[in-house]
Amino acid sequence: MLSTLQVITIVVVGVMVGVEFAVAFVVNRILDGLPDDSGQLGRAHGGRMLGAVMPFWYIGSLVLVTLWAVAGWHDPGTGLVVTAGALLVVSVVMSVLLLVPINNRGKTWTPETRPADWKQQLNRWDRYHYVRVAVIIAAFALLAAALA
Repeated sequence: MLSTLQVITIVVVGVMVGVEFAVAFVVNRILDGLPDDSGQLGRAHGGRMLGAVMPFWYIGSLVLVTLWAVAGWHDPGTGLVVTAGALLVVSVVMSVLLLVPINNRGKTWTPETRPADWKQQLNRWDRYHYVRVAVIIAAFALLAAALA
């Protein structure tokens, strides 16, 4: 049972890391290279779509890691799992305090309604997102190492 939970947790967290990595280093760069207002409109749509899914994914990942830590409390890798869980908590706190407020504004923008500093706000979101991606990659690596 524990090994099934471990595999499910690593897959769920790993796919989340992959999606967030792709947003940071592929999707946003593609959108930023589009002509006219297409990139901003694409980011707004992405903010609506992923903004609806990611809270469940982040919290679900944290729940799975918590279950793994509890179920495998006496296993040698539990310290790594607990540390990974702490990093996921950091990513959730970062999301709520830093990224979500910008995303909530940006997902409503159109070329007619966006503020004058919209590019600066998107750049700030990108910088925070890079840090969040690093945090969740570290969490994922710790989970993988916990099985070794």
